[in-house]
Amino acid sequence: MHDYRAPRWLAGSGFAGGNLQTIWPALFARRYDGAAPALRRERWATPDGDFIDVDFGADPPPGAEAPWLVLFHGLEGSSASHYAQAFAHWARSHGWAFAVPHFRGCSGEMNLAPRAYHSGDFEEIGWMLGRLRARSAAPLVAVGVSLGGNALLRWAEEAGEGAARVARCVAAISSPIDLAAGGRAIGLGFNRLVYTRMFLRTMRQKALTKLAQHPGLFDRDAMLGARDLYAFDNIFTAPLHGFRDTDDYWARASAKPQLGRIRIPALVVNALNDPFVPAASLPTAAQAGPRVTLWQPAQGGHAGFPAGPPPGHLASMPEAAMRWARTES
Repeated sequence: MHDYRAPRWLAGSGFAGGNLQTIWPALFARRYDGAAPALRRERWATPDGDFIDVDFGADPPPGAEAPWLVLFHGLEGSSASHYAQAFAHWARSHGWAFAVPHFRGCSGEMNLAPRAYHSGDFEEIGWMLGRLRARSAAPLVAVGVSLGGNALLRWAEEAGEGAARVARCVAAISSPIDLAAGGRAIGLGFNRLVYTRMFLRTMRQKALTKLAQHPGLFDRDAMLGARDLYAFDNIFTAPLHGFRDTDDYWARASAKPQLGRIRIPALVVNALNDPFVPAASLPTAAQAGPRVTLWQPAQGGHAGFPAGPPPGHLASMPEAAMRWARTES
């Protein structure tokens, strides 16, 4: 996958290719073969009196000693996201147990506490992985896509040597590990017109629901006036999660500056034509540290990486990432 090339009918390394390889797979590419992977949901009570929902692979039920694939979704994602279903299919095909813990408010039902989720939510990641580790001693591989990948890397950084007691390895796919660079990129031009609007549409509605739960939590008019993620994070995400402002949040939550702290095998995959993640912001091997493997293919878009004839298939990234994981673990 480090030298991935998009199929000829969806090729391109620049602006057009990056957007096509992002949008087409999310809307049209095949995510699995046969029937959709069946999922079984559990609701977990959190230590602060809230809840999260976790979806588990249910067809067929894995054996007691089956290794675990845990998938952390991206911004406003869920177990229904195209990449989550592709990884669920991989787990089903290979006899692995599969789980998608939803970040708060992303499972279809609003959470209860005066908080949501954010790109550096490593404590939440650690609690989720700890719960899964407690139910099985089988090998566990954690994969995060986009926001989920940055948060997963932040967990590995903070956990240090202790990460090995929980996970064999981690992989981050299309993750904006320099949040300031990614935030600026998604707020400009075509990205602002398409992706920013898409994200803000659901994020504003969730924020309004949160305000109804907790009146006075933030300035409603200011939130509704936010036209990019920087402004939204300044009003909602940063203050609700203990950050001074957006700049403080993006600086402290970014995984890139602390990659050298990771003590378990970690894979970081970023296409150079990802519309959300500027190629110039990606780490070099020297910046990444000895336990981090970098794959930076010229093509792939954001969480795309389709393969095969039209409409394309999303199997290539799960296959490549999990081949790496099984080699490393």
